[in-house]
Amino acid sequence: MKLLCKNDSAFVPVAGLTVFAIASGYLMSLIPLSMANFNIDTDYASWLASAYYGGLLIGSIMIEPIIAKLGHRFSFVIFLLLLAATVLVLPFFPNLDIWLFVRGIAGIAVAGIFVVVESWLLIGDNPKERAKRLSFYMTSLYGGTTLGQLGIGFIGTQGVIPFMAILVLLLVATLPPLLVRQQPPALHHQHLSLKKITQFSKPAIIGCLTSGIVMGTIYGLMPLSLRQSKFNTEQVGVLMAAIILGGMLIQPIISKLSVTVSKTLLLAMVSLLGVFAVGMTYLTENYFVMIVALALLGMSSFALYPLAISLACDKLDSSYIVAATQVMLLSYSIGSVIGPLSAGSFMSQCHIFQNRIFQDHVLQGNTFKSSVVQHIGTIQNNSLMNFFFLVLLATTIYMLIASLRRKNRVLVS
Repeated sequence: MKLLCKNDSAFVPVAGLTVFAIASGYLMSLIPLSMANFNIDTDYASWLASAYYGGLLIGSIMIEPIIAKLGHRFSFVIFLLLLAATVLVLPFFPNLDIWLFVRGIAGIAVAGIFVVVESWLLIGDNPKERAKRLSFYMTSLYGGTTLGQLGIGFIGTQGVIPFMAILVLLLVATLPPLLVRQQPPALHHQHLSLKKITQFSKPAIIGCLTSGIVMGTIYGLMPLSLRQSKFNTEQVGVLMAAIILGGMLIQPIISKLSVTVSKTLLLAMVSLLGVFAVGMTYLTENYFVMIVALALLGMSSFALYPLAISLACDKLDSSYIVAATQVMLLSYSIGSVIGPLSAGSFMSQCHIFQNRIFQDHVLQGNTFKSSVVQHIGTIQNNSLMNFFFLVLLATTIYMLIASLRRKNRVLVS
């Protein structure tokens, strides 16, 4: 509230974003869980996720001219209405090709929403102020998304009603920019040249890329993976909410630490936290342990993007902010497209490996012991977690090396 009083222009994007996040959080889990109800093979869940993030990638390239021409306020309304239109199409046209196309359009709309809100809140030359604003933005985004996940249990995943509830929420999200006439300070938006883009912090770009890979996979495949495990629909909603709640809770901590601690080192630390969280899931599949483990995974994965974008914007003039957020969103989107497809392929390979073990034992005439069956089940259930483990471990190592190199350069200077 202090931030809103200090700069009233933050009210419109944050209020609209919060309602949008509730709708978006529900929708992201609803789509993979409702596919079977609409006679669409759940094997295509990763393709739908990648279609959405492909749209996000395309949108991240084309948004800046629209904002420059229409302004932040009207651009916000248009992108929300475009997303609402895609939600209306889904339940009435249950066809895979149509869903792939519509999810791509939805990705473009969401890219517009993110660039509008992020650039609106990041305009300002003070890095400390930017960190506070970004923390406030991410907390609102993740808080709304957490509430949205609970819709899985309260409203359900069957029929048209869930989609109509999401449609209503998106229309409500347009009210703040329509009713309150506020805009960020007028600036002459500068385009970033390829040379200037290559001068961006490499850890910032890698951080956004990793965030996209992990987040895209969480939203695209995690609900289905949990559902195919031993958890029921209501438990899946709670577990997904735990991921996002963890991401929300870490935002104030990251905001304070990023002012005093190297952001590259922080990126390494939050990646390592994700590795630890995945390790917990290897020990047991107890429901309450999974809630804690997935909350820690949420802290890790949801902290990567704000840290990376804050690192990228540290020394940039305000006139470059819109362009910079586009570049960071582009990196995130590339990761989001790669993530679900790579994870889906990785899980398929694990499934093939499981079948080979089964066939080998059958050919050898071996009788399955409980330990063998348990081992095979573990391979199947942990395949998605194995993917997260490898991605986050590689990111941890990279960020630690980058942090040490930076420290050495500072000492030399």
